[in-house]
Amino acid sequence: MEGHERHEIVLDSKPVKVERVHVDGLGRTKDDIIVREVKDVLNSTSFEDVILRSHHAKTRLERLGIFKNVGIFIDTSKGPEADPNGLEVTFEVKELRPLTGTANTMVGNNEGSMVFGVRMPNIFGRAEKVVSEYSYSNKQRSSFAVTFMKPLHGNPDYRLNISGWKTVRHFPWSSYREVDRGVASEITFPLLGQQTLRWEGVWRELGCLTRMASFAVREQAGHSLKSSLKHTYVVDSRDDPILPTKGAMFKLNQELAGIAGGDVKFLKEDVELQVNKELVWDTIVSCSLRGGIMKPLKGTSSRINDRFFLGGPTTLRGFDMHGIGPKSEGDFMGGEGFWAAGLHLYTPLPFRPGKGGFGELFRTHMFVTAGNLFQPNLEDMYNYRDHWARMASDVRWSYGVGVLFRLGRIARLELNYCIPGGARTGDKVSESVQLGVGVTFL
Repeated sequence: MEGHERHEIVLDSKPVKVERVHVDGLGRTKDDIIVREVKDVLNSTSFEDVILRSHHAKTRLERLGIFKNVGIFIDTSKGPEADPNGLEVTFEVKELRPLTGTANTMVGNNEGSMVFGVRMPNIFGRAEKVVSEYSYSNKQRSSFAVTFMKPLHGNPDYRLNISGWKTVRHFPWSSYREVDRGVASEITFPLLGQQTLRWEGVWRELGCLTRMASFAVREQAGHSLKSSLKHTYVVDSRDDPILPTKGAMFKLNQELAGIAGGDVKFLKEDVELQVNKELVWDTIVSCSLRGGIMKPLKGTSSRINDRFFLGGPTTLRGFDMHGIGPKSEGDFMGGEGFWAAGLHLYTPLPFRPGKGGFGELFRTHMFVTAGNLFQPNLEDMYNYRDHWARMASDVRWSYGVGVLFRLGRIARLELNYCIPGGARTGDKVSESVQLGVGVTFL
């Protein structure tokens, strides 16, 4: 319009001063934990800086796990003494209820569970939480656990968990049933990845599932007490934990049992590595490698419920669940060492039906897997030729093709046609179609 003068204000470069930060909606939450998360907003120097710092503060508040929602409002300062460039930032929060009940399903490796829980968030006002859960699975497993969780110094990256539990689990491939009652304390913190230190004391009761259980299983029936220190180290750069298209994951587990009493004494380590790469036409190649070893200590022998097992639709495909390795009268006994490797190729469905929608949840799947259980000779640590011979003997392998369905960010389902190879006498093969559901796959 003629005579109309146009003015432009570039807000992101205009110097500003945040004079006040308000947090509305607080009830049980203590002031000190909130001040720690939002005080950085006061250091903003431009409007763009205000937006960025406010967004970061909002993310930190949400990560505390005590608010249902967090909103941000930015306005100019009010009052006779307000700075002309002053701003006021208001966070509107809504606290979670002090007591909530939950009922949901949970998917494990070839196992589904119903989970009923009670949660008490922010019970002391500093993001502490008590969670009580009972679960029952289609594998006749049940568990009850109570956990107290607390962020250290209000930082959710540093967390203390104290828990107690009772679990009942059935292991039909080895004809035994185990009841565990335990307490644990763990600290999780970031250091070159994610680190977890955990101590647990477990009273374990092992019984036979059937009258046909082998003598080797029967002689291990009874009670045992395990006191162990565990360390877990994880570095994960994958873009998705269920079906990654790029990135890598490294995980190291270490356990030393017998440090504070008990009749179970061993040193156990296992490692997992996965690398993913996206190729042309949305094709993904994935390589996985796992391995582990354990050594009984102080003249003890390993127990069946501490050993490694291998086989099944989520590990060594083409074999039954835990269906390879040493047996005694029909019961699989596990091993003190194992390794397993997998090479996978994931592609979109032919002709891309449902592209951009439901069809993106499906992938075709081609794979080759191999692995072995073995008995390591740790008395002669530097006899590498002997170690290699034990690892390379009696290798099982399989290959096949199938279809993968992604169950959101919860789990995935695989329907594969498997061709096993290298089976030994006593192994349980699963030739032809095999169904697998789980979170972690080899």
